[in-house]
This record gives sequence, C-alpha cells and structure tokens, in this order.
Amino acid sequence: MNPDIQAYNEKQTATDKEVCDLLASTIEKELSEAESKIWHAHPVWFLDNNPIVGYSKLKDCIRLMFWSGADFEEDKLKTGTGKFKDAAIRYTATDQLNLTDVKRWLQKSKEIQWDYKNVVKRKGELIRLK
Repeated sequence: MNPDIQAYNEKQTATDKEVCDLLASTIEKELSEAESKIWHAHPVWFLDNNPIVGYSKLKDCIRLMFWSGADFEEDKLKTGTGKFKDAAIRYTATDQLNLTDVKRWLQKSKEIQWDYKNVVKRKGELIRLK
C-alpha cells in the first residue's frame, strides 16, 4: 500500500481504519495498474493520470467515490450534484461492504471513464474517454 495512504488510514478511528484498509487493499488488487496517492487530502487511484476512485472521511462515515460512477447504472451508488459524473456509497463498518459489488464497480471504473484530468483545461466540460 502507498505509505501516504497507509498514514491516512492510520489517522482514522479503529472502525474507520478497518473500512479504509479493506477498501485500499481491494482497490489495490483490482486496479493493480493504477497509480495511488493522496490528492486533495484523500486517497485516490488514477489510470493514465485520470482520477478513477477514492475514499474520504466524512463526519459520520467513509465515502467511497467513483469519478465516473453515475454511468455505472448501479442502484447502490448515489450520484453527486449532477454537474459531474461522480457517484458514491457510504460505510460505517466493514460488514456493510459487499466486496462483490465493490469489485464490479472497480471493473466498471476501468471501462467507463470521463476525462477529469483535463476538465479545468476545458473549463468544466467533461468528455467521455471510454
């Protein structure tokens, strides 16, 4: 695991750390080709410099977010504000994680991608990559 992501996980409460560790190890296995780093203070995985998936600590949970998740057509993933194509799910304990779902979403994150890498350059316009 990326040492910076490990350090992020270590800062969480015991329960949140378990959730973060399980998410990180699952993402690492399923997206072994991805680059991972702390980006905007949260763990994020990138394919070709494009953000794909990440998680963050919210007040009462850990949120797993897929940048292009709105197009995954998955009921359990809740879409963001509508301006972008993100979708997320929230967890408060590891027993809430359905790893079959998470692995399927990670596979979809490889197949369905919007170009967030160049969104600033395009003044907020998103273009579908895959």
